[in-house]
This record gives sequence, C-alpha cells and structure tokens, in this order.
Amino acid sequence: TDRGISTAGARRRQVLFDADSNDGRGPQPFVATIMPSAEIQLNSMSVEARLRLVAAEGGVITPDIAAMCDDPSYVGGPFFVSTRVEGESVPRRVLRLVAEHHNGDVVACQLGTSLARLHAIDPAQAPPELVTVVGDNPAEFALANFEEQMRLLLAPRPAIAMGLRWLERRLPSAPPKRTIVHTDCRNGNLIIGPDGLRAILDWEGAKNYGDPMEDLAWPALRMWRFREDAMEIGGFASRQPFVEAYEAAGGVFDPERFHWWKVLGTLKWALGLAGQAAQHLDGRYVSIVMAASGRRVSELEWDLLMLIKPR
Repeated sequence: TDRGISTAGARRRQVLFDADSNDGRGPQPFVATIMPSAEIQLNSMSVEARLRLVAAEGGVITPDIAAMCDDPSYVGGPFFVSTRVEGESVPRRVLRLVAEHHNGDVVACQLGTSLARLHAIDPAQAPPELVTVVGDNPAEFALANFEEQMRLLLAPRPAIAMGLRWLERRLPSAPPKRTIVHTDCRNGNLIIGPDGLRAILDWEGAKNYGDPMEDLAWPALRMWRFREDAMEIGGFASRQPFVEAYEAAGGVFDPERFHWWKVLGTLKWALGLAGQAAQHLDGRYVSIVMAASGRRVSELEWDLLMLIKPR
C-alpha cells in the first residue's frame, strides 16, 4: 500500500509504503529511497545500502536494509528499501521535540556513541567500491578540488578564497587513525523521537580511510543549528556531552583537528550550495531546491570569517 512520497534532501526522493508479509505479522512499514539520476549520486545506492548493513552490525543506529537495486528501469532510478522508522527528521520539528522532552543531551550522547562505533569498524569491512580517500592525509584529499570549484563560481568570493588560504596554511598532519566516515551526520539527517536518536540517515557521501574528526566537526556547523546558535551540536546540545560520549565509547577527540575540519566543512558547504545552484542554472538538474541553495552562500561566508578570525 502506497503511503505517499516525500523529499529526501535536494537529490533524492522517498516513497513510504506498507508491505504484507507471509508470516502473519500483517503489513510492515518500509521506505524506498530513490536516486532520480545515477549521474548525480556519490556512492551508488547499493554501496550505500551495504555500508549501512556494516554500520548496523557495528552498533550504529541506522534503519535495517530490506532490498537494494542499481537498475534504474524499475522505479526511474537506483534505489534501496529500508524499514520505516517513526520520528522527526525535519530540523525545526526536531528542535521542538527535543525542547518538549528535554532530551538534547541524550541525543548528543547517542550520536557521539554511534560515531565512535562507526569509527571503530575496521575499514576493510566496508564495501570495496566505497569512495576512498586517496593518499596518506585526508585533509590534503579534502582540499584537492577546492581551487577548481572556486574557479567555476559565477562571481569572485574573497571570503571563500581567504578561508581556503587559512586551511592550506594550517593543514594538519595525517590522523593517528583513519576510519570509515559518514561525512553528513547532522540535524536533518537524524530521526529523533521522545526517547532520543532513532536512526542516522543519508550515507550517500560516506568515505573510507578518512579522518574521524571530519564526522565530529560536521554536526557542529552553525548551519545545522537552525537559529539555536548557543547549542553547537545541531541546535540541541553543547559540545561537552557529545564529545564525552564519543570518548567513553572509545573515540579520541582532537580539538585542533576538530576546528580545522569545522572551517573546512563551512567552506565546503558554501561551495556545495553554489554548485547546486549552478546545476539548476545550467540545466543539469533543474530543481527549485537546488536553485534556492545559492541564497545561503553569503551566510556561510560570514560563518567562515567568524571561524578563522584570531581567537
């Protein structure tokens, strides 16, 4: 039974449906996540699904995978099917729910624990086709294409150029441990309920042999606080419970490397939003969501300047 269609960010769509089982349990809730075009995916849908299976086995909170398919002929694009998890994922609704149940620190602890468990998984267990960091230093790999992306912008962006020079001058050495990284674990890609974190979504951009501090810095960007700027982690908690839970579960926190990745994440998102707008304008992927992305670039430039100013 079709339960409806919803968006899944700017790039994908979801179909919610119930399916009858043969074991007498009655209709079971599922969701099909569909990539409209294989040309815009990062990891393939089947690679993402297989990575989620590995993550779940490692204790990471993510929905169970029921099926996967890279053939676009069935539903108009590659897809996978997972169990449907009830809860809130829209950021403002998440923040209202967290405020109502006073469980922001609980969510932050559960998120920190899940990331520590992800980073504890042997990278050799990841699907071999997973995007892999090339070279010894994930920071160098992350910076590799930024100069070219800047050249493709429609207008000069001095703040972004300044941020890029800051990152290059302060390039950290290779991390002591390289891990599987989700790369997009933040408010908006989490399902939250009154009991806390119920699922981590959107593993499309995951990488292998990355720097674990990339995953910890990303949810701390101001963009993911949705006007609750005092709460660094997703607008629902301070850094302390998040980091303490990460360390209690075996992770090692490096504050200087964390800050570097926070600057890089802000710059990356500014370039990414400008690129999404360009994809709409040149006709590669026409979408009002992609078009609207460009309006946030100036805001991210401000965030970038605030992060690199002398401390």
